[in-house]
This record gives sequence, structure tokens and C-alpha cells, in this order.
Amino acid sequence: MPKMHTLRRSLRETFGLDALRPGQAEVIQSVLGGRDTLAIMPTGAGKSLCYQLPALHLEGTTIIVSPLIALMKDQTDKLLELGLEAVQVNSTVTGRREAEVLRRIGENRSDFVFTTPERLAEPEFLATLRGTEIDFVVIDEAHCISQWGHDFRPSYLALRQAVKELGDPPVLALTATATEEVVEDIGRQLGRPDMRLFRTGIYRPNLRLAVEHVSGDEEKRAVLVKLLEDHAGTGIVYTATVRHVEDVTRFLQGEGFEVEGYHGRQAAGRRRAAQDRFMDGELRAMVATNAFGLGIDKADIRFVLHYDLPGSLEAYYQEAGRGGRDGDPAHCVLLYDGKDRRTQLFLMGGRYPGAEEVRAVYTALQAAGSDSGGIPLARLQEALPGVARNKTRVVLAMLKEAGLARERRGARFAPGAKRADEPALDRLASAYQERGEHDREKLERMEAYARTAYCRWTALHEWFGEEMPVTRCGACDNCRKGLAELAGKPA
Repeated sequence: MPKMHTLRRSLRETFGLDALRPGQAEVIQSVLGGRDTLAIMPTGAGKSLCYQLPALHLEGTTIIVSPLIALMKDQTDKLLELGLEAVQVNSTVTGRREAEVLRRIGENRSDFVFTTPERLAEPEFLATLRGTEIDFVVIDEAHCISQWGHDFRPSYLALRQAVKELGDPPVLALTATATEEVVEDIGRQLGRPDMRLFRTGIYRPNLRLAVEHVSGDEEKRAVLVKLLEDHAGTGIVYTATVRHVEDVTRFLQGEGFEVEGYHGRQAAGRRRAAQDRFMDGELRAMVATNAFGLGIDKADIRFVLHYDLPGSLEAYYQEAGRGGRDGDPAHCVLLYDGKDRRTQLFLMGGRYPGAEEVRAVYTALQAAGSDSGGIPLARLQEALPGVARNKTRVVLAMLKEAGLARERRGARFAPGAKRADEPALDRLASAYQERGEHDREKLERMEAYARTAYCRWTALHEWFGEEMPVTRCGACDNCRKGLAELAGKPA
């Protein structure tokens, strides 16, 4: 294992940094020691360096799995600028370029390979990787593998088998948020219950947390305008739905603010153009769903405003945490209207499949047969007019995990080696019902945060099971109000 002075030299000469941030050295040493590691570090704490630095001192290729193609490109470009060998393998890389990338990987000429969980599960890509020396696998946004996480993604469930097929190299899992329940589930889903755990703590004293209680859209919009007038700099306004993105964007533009909207249903070109304007400082704010923010490397976001109630404290903390990555103060304000609960309950209702939908997908897949190369997802969906596309994907991931379905190259699916009767399918569906109930509990905790009269940072620490480093933050709206009352002054 390289000595610390060797690592510091690489830190200075390659990355232009003088010192590691709190927690980074411990994670890096664990990775270099070949230990399975789970690092929970807030946004802006330097998670990327925790795999980039040790990778320079190991012989093989480092595989980085991420759900965010935009982040992959950003990280790949930065490593290339530093003179390091890095490639990305995802849906944006096709044809001759993809063939060249795969050849470079096969010849052990890439230090870093960024890819998606879907691509890593493909047999052909795994075959290419098996011909290389892999030092360790990085799983970014690791909370996505947990059924109890706030952003569960079925595609992550295939990672355990994919890593096994690569010869079981050590794993570094990274996330900004994880309750004890999620930590345990990450280890279980990866088949690595003894992962070495590092928490650097969620507390970021430069984030000034606050809640504005409003009633109805008219008051909510008036408060939003005042917040934009009161806070300088560039920021983000988060909404819960695509419709609210478009409505709020039009409203703010009508009020004279330079804003753009951003959501997953927009054309890719439009999203890129809006993101470029935001990164260049041309916008007052980006109005967006949670599709915006992950992997956005802008350190000087001065405010994060939540127009709608998020579904959980994990989601709220991760989104609010995109502010103030430069260490300067950032204002994180939630506009709370009790009626927003209905929006989240509606979204939850469309998230998980019921027993009838599970049976419908399984039956359609069995009817497709297993002799051919599998049925394309689009054609399978045509046989399921009563099942939403996102639910079809969730059911397919669940069937794959249970050995009842197989995925082949090009998003084609075939029946698995196992067969299931109706009671077995009902049991699979009941697991999703349990997840729905858990989501409702998290929504209640989110509302409790919005209504509390105590220190908001303390409330967050209690939810994440961490000790607050100070008695009260002294900077959130409730703490400021308490201090003002003690001093006999208005808050």
C-alpha cells in the first residue's frame, strides 16, 4: 500500500490540491487496503476523489457505475484534462466510437471506465471487462440499490451479479444520504454485509435552513417572488411535478426573472441549453424537478427553494445540499402548504405495481417464449395496455432478481429459468406494497420537519441517526427566532 506522503504528492501534482478533506483519507486507505467500503459523505465533500486518488496507485482499471450520464461526461472530461485515461460506456456512445472505447478497455488502456448499471449487466460488456485487470468497482448514488432509499432504481439490483461475474473485486459504494435501514440494505443487496462504513456527518453549517408556511398557490407564489428578490446570486427552485415546473417558470418569467425550466420530458437539446445558461451564470434560477442537480458541478449556488413538499427528508437534504458547495452561506427554504401532501401521495400511488400488474407482466413475458433472442421492451409494453411503462420496468427488475426473467442486449427480455405460480407472484407484489407504506411514513416525517419549532439541523440529524455536533445550529429560522426572542428583538 502506498504511504501517505506518496498519496499527498499525487494529490498535489495531479489534482492541484494541498490537503484532503475530512474523511477522505480514511476512505482512500480502506480502498487501497482492498476492503469493501461504504462512504456516506454530503454533497461537496469530495466523494469523487475517494476513488480517483487510490485508482492512480493501483495497477488495474477502476469501474465507476452511475445512473447519471451527464455526470459521467463531466467526470470523464475532467480526468482527461488531468492527463488520465478515462472512457464512458453508455447510450450516448455508439458505432465506431463505441468500438474504439471497447478496444481500449480490452487492451487495459483505460484507468477509469464510467458506465450505467444497465450497461454493466449486459453479457457482452461483462465479457470485455473480464479480460481486464479490475482493481475495484465504484457504485455511485449507492442508495439507489436500496428498496428503502428515496430514489430506488430497479436497474441497480443487477449490480450484485455483475460484480460477481467480474471476479468479485472490492466495492466502494458512495452516497450522500443513508439511514441505518438503507445502510444495512445496501450491504445486503450487494451481498457484502461487512462493508467498512465511513460517515463524515451531514452537518453543513453554511446551509441556512428555513420553512415558510403558506396557504394556496397565490400566497406561495408571492412568497417565492419575495425570496428571489431577497436572495442574491444563482439558485434552484424545485417542484414536485413537470406541470409545476412549467407553470412556475412561466409565472417567474412574467414577473421579470431570468429563469428556465428543466425536467425529464424535455428534449435533450433544450435541457442542455438550459443547463449551459445556468452553469454560465446567465440565469437567476433554474426551475426544475429532481431530474436537475445530480452531477451539476456548480459550487456557488446561493439558494435552493422548494416550491413543493419533497417526499422524504433524504430527498430534501440531497436537493438542498446542492447549495453552498463553496462553503459560503446558501439559503435553503421550503414553502410548506399542508395540501402539498396530496401531490406526493398521488406520485406514490403511481410508483409501485400491484398484484394484477405483476401477473400481467409475467404472463406477457411467458407468452413471448424463450427460444428467440427475447422480446423488445417496446413490444412487450404493447401487450400490456393497462400497465404504465415505469411499472413494467419495475416488475421486470423484480422478476429478474427472482430468476423469473432474463435481460438480453438491447433491452430485450425473456422468461427466466424458474417458473412462478400465482401465490408466488402475489408475494412479490406484496413487497412493493410494503415499500409504499414505508414511503408514506417518510412523507409524515418530512411534514414533521416542516412543522417543527425546534432546530431544523437537529431534526435532520435525528432522522439520519447521527449526533448533532452542536446543541443548536443557531442559523436556521427556528434557532434565529429563539435567539431573537431571548434578546427581546423581532426575528
